[in-house]
Order: sequence, then C-alpha cells, then structure tokens
Amino acid sequence: MATSDLRGKIQTVLGTIDPESLGPTLMHEHVICDITPPSMATGCCCDHEPITLENYWEIHYGTRPYPAKYRLDMVEVMRDEVARMHAAGGRAIVDLSNGGLKPDPGALAGISRDTGVHIVMGCGHYVEEYQDRRNFERSVDDFAAEMVAQVREGAWGTDVRAGIIGEIGCQAPWTELEKRVMRGAVLAQTETGAALNIHPGRHHDQPQEIVDFLVVAGADLSRTILSHIDRTIFDDERLFRVADSGAVIELDLFGIEQSFYPPNHAVDMPNDAERLRTVRRLVERGHIEQVLISHDICYRTRLRRFGGHGYSHIFENVVPLMRRRGFTEDEIDTILVDNPRRLLTFV
Repeated sequence: MATSDLRGKIQTVLGTIDPESLGPTLMHEHVICDITPPSMATGCCCDHEPITLENYWEIHYGTRPYPAKYRLDMVEVMRDEVARMHAAGGRAIVDLSNGGLKPDPGALAGISRDTGVHIVMGCGHYVEEYQDRRNFERSVDDFAAEMVAQVREGAWGTDVRAGIIGEIGCQAPWTELEKRVMRGAVLAQTETGAALNIHPGRHHDQPQEIVDFLVVAGADLSRTILSHIDRTIFDDERLFRVADSGAVIELDLFGIEQSFYPPNHAVDMPNDAERLRTVRRLVERGHIEQVLISHDICYRTRLRRFGGHGYSHIFENVVPLMRRRGFTEDEIDTILVDNPRRLLTFV
C-alpha cells in the first residue's frame, strides 16, 4: 500500500478506517507480547505455579521471580480483557509490542475481529537487550526500510500492517544500536506519515536528550510521543521544557498505585491522583493537545483475570476521577479521543 493511500486514514490490524470512527483510545498497551527479562528467560522453578490470592502480591511487587508474569500469550484471556474494556467505553487500543517482544499480528487481528475493538499495531524494535543479535550489523537505512515495509506491506511475516512506529526502545545511557534504530524510525516516520512512539531510558534527562537528537535528525515532534513520562520526569522544569519542544507527553502507567518501582529503586512511582495533577499542570500551561494517558499493561498481574485493574481501569475509574477533579468533558475527550485520532491518522 502506498503512503498516498494511507493519508487521512488510520491503519488497524484489520485494515484502514476513517478517523471519525476511532473513539476513546488507549495509546500505549500490550495485548500479545513477551517482555520476560533476558536474564530471567532460562527457566525458573516457580514459573509453572498459578497466580493465586496467596502469591499475587509478591509476584506483582517483584519480590518473587516469576517469568510467566511477563508473558501475555493466552489469547482467550486477552480477548476477554479487551472485551471488558469495550464494555467500559473504550473503542481502540494501540499495541506497541514490536521487535524483541514477540509480537503476534495474527492474534491481534483475531482479538480485534472478535471484540469489535480497533487495534493499531506498532513496529520497529525495543531496547537493545531484547533485540536480535543480527541487528548489530544492520544499517540505519536497513532499519528504516524494514519499518516502512511493516507499515505498507505487513509485519513479522504476515500481511497485517502496522499503524504507528514504535515503541522504539532507548536506555540510559543510550546505546549506539538504539540510536541507529531511532534514526531509522525517523526516516520511516518521514516516509510513511506515521506517528512515532518512543520508550525513553529511566533517567530524568533522557527524554530531553531524545528530543534534542530528534530535532537534529529531522523528526516531526508534533507526531512524536514520549512514553512513560510518569516514571521518568518528576519536576516541572524538565517536564515543561520537553512539552515546549512540541513533543507529545504520555503518562501511561495508570493503575500502578504502589510507589515501589522494581526497574529503578531510585524512583518513587506516583499514583493515579498524582498523574492527574501532572496532566492538569500541562493543561493549564496550554499543552492539552500534547497529552495522552494509558496503562502500558505488560504484566499478567495487571490483568483482571489475575487480580489486576485491566484495560478498563481508565474508563471505569480514572475518567470518573477526572470529572471529580474538575476536568471538563471537552478536556477528557481531547485526551482520550481527539489526540489519539490526530496522531494515528497518517499525514
């Protein structure tokens, strides 16, 4: 499919749709993926045990090794979870499971077909430690050509096409391989007219480092989403500087209410109320069209089936909280409908 055929459309795993049909959207989720840390991928004595009321907390909190926690691979369970989101008012999900996270385009298409939920699939590659070792030998142009083909022809050996680039993985410090993938992603963004989603490293200065890099690389910052800001930036000076660049700010860990953050023990994670206070500060400063919210579900313990909040949490709980906190219906629609619609529409 040529880029000209995509312009003005949104591309889902079942084909293109008119932007007006999108509806409330979660812009950063994982429906089918495997994000098992490579250091944990070689087996664990407790991997076969079911998640129960007795062991849920230590598995979810991170004090008990449990590789299966990181695998969202039970298609029937994921279908039920997505259907519950639809019943709560959600109409679309962006699945950013890309290279290194074992994406399954066919399963996504089946879940979309069965639930009536639009699913937009990402492409590209996650952080270096998850990437195929052959990527170390690849060029910027090779990465770019791959991502363009994933949008125009199909991804991961299928004819299911991606509708967004990302989440492109970065670490802090940023690796040379990840920078090459990023340069390729910028070229693919320019070539296809797709939006670009970025996973920044876990350091408060890395989002700005990425912004500065993207400016030099020629990216369209107004169509570039910086994910996980709610676990990365904790002061207004850095937050507003990134926002002033024109990049889109994504607070996508809604539903995580505990302060303990296993990937970075130096971070005290905010809760949903604190996330909404950050959103309010951005809105009051004039950045409402640069704000997205989501859950970034990639653990079994965050699914309803296993004791978590599920994809319906924002619609069932956060939206009512937004109303109680004084957000208007227009503001809620801008964040959950208008901004996703604009970003997912090819230009």
